[in-house]
Amino acid sequence: MSESDDQSKSPRPASRVWHKRTLVLRRDDHVGDPIGLIFLEDPAAISDRIIARLRDYFGPRVRILKAEISYEEIAVDLESRGWRDESNHLASAAADLHRKGAKRNAQSMYREALDIDPLNADAMLGLGLSLVETEKWAEALATLKRAREFQGTDNVEMLLAMAKCAARLQRAASAILYLERAYDIDPRNFMVRRALRALGRDPSQGGSGQGGGAVNSGES
Repeated sequence: MSESDDQSKSPRPASRVWHKRTLVLRRDDHVGDPIGLIFLEDPAAISDRIIARLRDYFGPRVRILKAEISYEEIAVDLESRGWRDESNHLASAAADLHRKGAKRNAQSMYREALDIDPLNADAMLGLGLSLVETEKWAEALATLKRAREFQGTDNVEMLLAMAKCAARLQRAASAILYLERAYDIDPRNFMVRRALRALGRDPSQGGSGQGGGAVNSGES
């Protein structure tokens, strides 16, 4: 079936366009997974194996244009084609459902938004936060890691949610790392300070941020 035939049978508008994004993947977010293995290779050599892992991570509807690898981060230039306006509309409707307590319906709508625009940052973050509330810890953490990459900037709500997932998955070192980053952003936040103390860290004693909580390389 041609693309034009597919579009003629779809209610979606014809304004499907290419969008380019640069995302940063952090080493600390990918300890023990296939992306984390990239950081064990020579950062000066971009092999076919590295590109294959990145393609598997982003999926077939996202093109990888360029990748720059350091020992701590991977900067990836991407291109995807989708219905951005419609995806944003669906993400907004999903957020409204979430606020009204219809979390599972919201999740379905967030997924639909990502299906038609796989790099929609708001939909990815909304889906991740909703998955936390339905206690799908592993899926929520994986989704929030992507949301962090899509957003490009950290915020306390997202980091608290990531820390909660990590703690529930028995990944205390990662939870501490996320909480220390949240503390760097808002050191007066009561929830952040309380969560750090619950994991045995006293934020008033310093040691937060910039690697204050070393990630145990044995986490997976």
